[in-house]
Amino acid sequence: MLLVTLVIAGSAVLLVTGWPTVEGVRATTAAAGWAAPVLFTLLFVGFTLVPAPATVMGIAAGVLFGLPVGLATTMTAVAVGSLIGFVLSRTLGREVVAGIGSARIHRLDARLRRGGLWAVAGGRLLPVIPFPVLSYACGLTAIRLRDYLAGSVLGVLPSAVAFVTIGAYGGDPGSVPFLVAVAGLVVLTVAALVASRTRRRAGRTARRTETAPVPPAPVA
Repeated sequence: MLLVTLVIAGSAVLLVTGWPTVEGVRATTAAAGWAAPVLFTLLFVGFTLVPAPATVMGIAAGVLFGLPVGLATTMTAVAVGSLIGFVLSRTLGREVVAGIGSARIHRLDARLRRGGLWAVAGGRLLPVIPFPVLSYACGLTAIRLRDYLAGSVLGVLPSAVAFVTIGAYGGDPGSVPFLVAVAGLVVLTVAALVASRTRRRAGRTARRTETAPVPPAPVA
């Protein structure tokens, strides 16, 4: 109810005052000085810790700060949010997972320990798993912190560049940077859909394999 009220109130204000221009928004942001990117980054970090549309924040960063500063704030928020989610999960839940005898959990643990950086980068690049879920899941494994952080930053960077560019050049949708960013997001979206379908198929195959009856050993 509160959200509906805020949307209605915001729409009424926009009808009276008109839509703000990108230049006007950036001028207001610049007038706030260093506090604007700091507060925005803190808000963005909060978005990375809950099931919220953090991609919207990437676009907003481009609108508010332009491409260079917007990308810097976005990647800072991603790194800090990834770190907080990982540390919270590892501190509170790692010992519990270590005591579970599930073969699937231990296989995932071993896989991330060996090639964790690229596994995390792939998960961030093609966000089949929601951002905070992957952060918390990695904290429950034995992956090294440096590999996890490096994988998170590398994996998020391409989509972050695209979203921030869309926000930065949203006032000129015919510009080359805007069109390239949209094309890049289309490619990433299609790849994520394919990866999601492949992952579900592999999961069904693994479950059938685990539940298949074991044939009796031949009698000598």
